Amino acid sequence: MRVGLNLIFLVPGETGGMEVAARELIPALRAAAPEVELVGFFNREAEGDPLTEAVEAVTVPVRARNRVEWVRGEQQHLPRLARRAGVDVLHSLASTAPLWGRFARVVTIHDLIYRLHPEAHQGLRTRGMQVLVPLAARRARRIVAVSHSTRDDLVRHLRVPAAKIDVVPQGLGAQPHAEPAGARALRDRHGLGDRPVVLSVSAKRPHKNLARLLEALALLPAERRPALVLPGYATWHEAELRERAGALGVAGDVRFLGWVDAAELEGLYALADAFAFPSLYEGFGLPVLEAMRRGVPVACSKRSSLPEVAGDAALLFDPESPAEIASAIETLLTDRAVADRLREAGRARAARFSWAQTARGVLASYERALE
Repeated sequence: MRVGLNLIFLVPGETGGMEVAARELIPALRAAAPEVELVGFFNREAEGDPLTEAVEAVTVPVRARNRVEWVRGEQQHLPRLARRAGVDVLHSLASTAPLWGRFARVVTIHDLIYRLHPEAHQGLRTRGMQVLVPLAARRARRIVAVSHSTRDDLVRHLRVPAAKIDVVPQGLGAQPHAEPAGARALRDRHGLGDRPVVLSVSAKRPHKNLARLLEALALLPAERRPALVLPGYATWHEAELRERAGALGVAGDVRFLGWVDAAELEGLYALADAFAFPSLYEGFGLPVLEAMRRGVPVACSKRSSLPEVAGDAALLFDPESPAEIASAIETLLTDRAVADRLREAGRARAARFSWAQTARGVLASYERALE
């Protein structure tokens, strides 16, 4: 079997969870089925990236930072280049796909956030997804959904037949290799003192629901209020969050860190007393598993895919209730028995997700596409 991988979306270091998934899936596919030939179709920004050495690499002549260029590369150039490369299956890994071409089409659809929470992105991206994702779903022979929640959304909102969808959860990559930055140095750098720390790792987007997390923090008594640490890349929404923290009187209790390097992030996980994830919508919810793997007790939203990912290894709350969020956080910080139970349960839960398992599910989807 000769498989093409549509990686036109992948601008190294700038594509978030979909990039992580691609970088983990490709070596897992290699290990699971070395006889399968993999051809990767990359944009110009990815030229020279180590990932291009893991497959037979073809450069698509576009720069994907420009959304129009991305779409042009996918719809105009990719079908021709895939035909020239002789692929049997073309797997598009980022929810959109070419709408024509003489090959079996498989598309991974991570979520329908563009439809259910259009405020998460601005302008052209949302409008493009509103057109391209439903078309990709209709034209594909098989759809890979990263959770049962996403599958249900595809059936409900795009009228995709359930029989066409393969649910293939994502995995966790190799154990973190960065040496954690020292706890004392991090506490001094960010003015944390000796306070308990609640960590929440996410992009600053409205659907991540960080405004209600700030409201929950304000409900905790000031004398035992933890420091809330928020690493993750900034967006236009961060200014609103900072303003909200000031209005609630908790600006001094919140640290907006932006993007941090691997050593600092590992250090933050190591010193965190709890991990809070109040998102209103997630296609999968990898941050929850990343915290669990590191033994941090988790409290998270009970919306979309998060309950199926977290199982019984987290405290679940209504993300629209700051009081419930505050109660869950306080439980993790004050009830040692609950926190210790969730540390162990979280490690066991995270261990159930592997990219080897994901690769096997994706390969089975390729086989079904060719039937």
